Amino acid sequence: MITRRGFLRFIGGSFVTAAALGAYAVGIEPMLLTHVKRYALTPPHWPDGLKLRVVALADIHACRPWMTPERIASLVEDANALQPDVIVLLGDYIAGMRLVTGGVTPSQWASALSGLKAPLGVLSILGNHDWWHDGFAQRAGVGPTIARKALEKVGIPVLENDVVRLEKDGHGVWIAGLADQQALLPTEGRPGLTGLDDLDGTLAKISDTAPIILLAHEPDIFATVPWRVSLTLSGHTHGGQVRLFGYSPVVPSRFGNRYAYGHVVENDRNLIVSGGLGFSIMPVRFGMRPEILQIDLG
Repeated sequence: MITRRGFLRFIGGSFVTAAALGAYAVGIEPMLLTHVKRYALTPPHWPDGLKLRVVALADIHACRPWMTPERIASLVEDANALQPDVIVLLGDYIAGMRLVTGGVTPSQWASALSGLKAPLGVLSILGNHDWWHDGFAQRAGVGPTIARKALEKVGIPVLENDVVRLEKDGHGVWIAGLADQQALLPTEGRPGLTGLDDLDGTLAKISDTAPIILLAHEPDIFATVPWRVSLTLSGHTHGGQVRLFGYSPVVPSRFGNRYAYGHVVENDRNLIVSGGLGFSIMPVRFGMRPEILQIDLG
C-alpha cells in the first residue's frame, strides 16, 4: 500500500517532471535547437549534370519573444552559410498565435529576410496567416496583401500562381509558386475557407521540358500534383509541433499524418514538408525541432 509520504513524493516527482518537460518544449527545443535538415535526391526526369542546392525557410511567424527580427537575421546568416544556389520562402511570416509579448511589423521581418543571398536569387510564396491577418485583403477577397508588399519592397519576388525560369550550368529549372489554398476566411457569403490557388493555370505557364519545383504552402495539394513536377516543397504543418515516434497527434491537414512532415514519395512523385521555424496556436515544440531545409538535387 502506498504511504502518504510515498504519494506526496510521486505527486512532487510528477510535477517536477511535467515542469521540466514544459520548460524544454517551450524554451529549449524551439529556441535553442534549430538545426539544418538535409535531403539529397534525384527526382524523376531530372537532367543529368544538373546539381542544384535549394535552401528553404518556412513558417517564421514573426513575434516577440519567440521570433524577433534579431533571431530572423541569425537564421538568415545560417541559411546563407549553406551556400545555396537558390533560397525559397514557404510562407507564414505573420504570427499565428496570441501568446506573445509584442508584435514584429512586416517591415521589420522583411528587412531581416532581405539579407538572404543566393546566386540564382530568393523567391517566396505566402501562407494562410499572411492572408488571415490582413483585414483589407479579407474584405476585398484579393491581394496584394501587406505581407506581399513587405517582401517585394525588400526585393524578394512573391509567386502567387506564377513561375520563374532559372538556369544553372546550361540547364533550366522552373520554380512555380501557388497562391494560398486557405487564403480567405469564412464569411456570410463564403461558408468555408476559400483558396486562391490555381495549379493547372500555374503549370500552364511552363513553356519547355525543364524540371519544375513547386512551392505550395499547404502540402494537401500534393495529392493532385502531376508527375511532371519534379519536387513539391511545403510548410504549414510545423510537423505537428509535437511529434513522437514518427507520429503527430494534431496535424492541420485533411490527410492527417500522410503529409505531416518530411520526405514523401507517392507514385514516383516527391514532396518535402518542412517542420518550420516558428509556432502556431501554442508556443510548444516537442520532438520537432525548428529547421532550415537544405535540399541537394541531382
